Amino acid sequence: MAKGYRILVVDDDPGVLRLLSIRLKSNGYEVATAQSGEEALSNFAGIRPHLVITDLRMDGMDGMTLFQNLHKQHPTLPVIILTAHGSIPDAVEATQKGVFGFITKPFEAPALLQQVESALRLSGIVEPDTAGKQTNTWRAEIISRSPLMEDVLQRAKLIAPSEASVFIQGESGTGKELLAKAIHNTSRCSKGPFIAVNCGAIPEPLLESELFGHKKGAFTGANQDHEGLFKAADGGTLFLDEIGDMPLALQVKLLRVLQEHQVRPVGYTQDISVNVRIISATHRDLELEMAEGRFREDLYYRLNVVTLSLPSLAQRREDVPVLANHFLHQLARKYEKNLKGFSQEAMEHLVSAQWPGNIRQLYNVIEQVAILSATPIISYDLVQQALRGDAPGLPPFADARRDFERSYLVKLLQITEGNVSRAARLAKRNRTEFYKLLNRHDLNPSLFKQAR
Repeated sequence: MAKGYRILVVDDDPGVLRLLSIRLKSNGYEVATAQSGEEALSNFAGIRPHLVITDLRMDGMDGMTLFQNLHKQHPTLPVIILTAHGSIPDAVEATQKGVFGFITKPFEAPALLQQVESALRLSGIVEPDTAGKQTNTWRAEIISRSPLMEDVLQRAKLIAPSEASVFIQGESGTGKELLAKAIHNTSRCSKGPFIAVNCGAIPEPLLESELFGHKKGAFTGANQDHEGLFKAADGGTLFLDEIGDMPLALQVKLLRVLQEHQVRPVGYTQDISVNVRIISATHRDLELEMAEGRFREDLYYRLNVVTLSLPSLAQRREDVPVLANHFLHQLARKYEKNLKGFSQEAMEHLVSAQWPGNIRQLYNVIEQVAILSATPIISYDLVQQALRGDAPGLPPFADARRDFERSYLVKLLQITEGNVSRAARLAKRNRTEFYKLLNRHDLNPSLFKQAR
């Protein structure tokens, strides 16, 4: 972890400066020193440290004054206060104001190094080896220091110049649309439009018209011509999110568009040529969907020329501090509040959380604490309350529908004592369809016969 990190050590005692420099350099850190707060401020821009360790008691500008000056311009920069005059009131005051850590002299080297590593890990600093890459404009919206994400982004950049269709697999809330936009930004069609559509959010009767367009009078409510998203994305990229929710009938028409590069709007008798790069995504397991007949195999292989898999937030926990601080500063501007950062305990709690809702859930938690916080530093209690209350009051529609369907089938099998023919008649489904439903939910009718 130490490679490439620069630490500025400030102390008016040359012996302490020398000792700290030896300790830190021997563990792989780059070290710059200053013998006063004034010297540290003067040289700060040239040093650009990732961490500052400063003595509290110094002639002239003391450590807390130095911290306050640095914090105004660099609110996420971690600062560790080192003093021989440490006390509980000093520590409490320092941490409340945003100081990362507080160590008393004489100190043990392991304790200091542990504090340094913790500060660099939890403060949201981008690692030096990847910092230069973060300036790449094509991926500017994707904030990460995770090796897993870096690998995904490097693969994305390699495939972007081709015309191949890209399929993005990832849990809900992992940033699939941001990755699709990044691919578009560095592709040959980057000057064309980027249009995103959630296939699961548009009612089935309207989805065909929304994608392919329609002619005035083609159906009730079609009061004017509509060009559709394929035509609107001509010369650019169309991102089809939640492609796994697309109805089978529409999958056939989408396959034709991909094969022939032509669309036929509803109500038209002629095709219209389009040149669109397709990127699709889903949180579903499309191989399972194909096996159960809900997704066409030929369409899957047409869309899935290249696959990118986004890691969950739990798999890239090193990104939690980076993202949390980024969101906090965004929200501070939005709500016009003086928010500077998180206490060490609060950030540790964020890093260790499960994050089933991934980055979207993290943003919601940070927005809640940003609204409720009455102090510049977000406390542990506030984060704990937000995480405890983040469980959604209502489940997602797909989950609710699945749970209802299973509950309904169980009730039918209980009523009919496992007789599939009777249960299918009650559900007004043919026997073959009903067996498919049972298999989807791993329900064995014979178990309901034994229960009597």
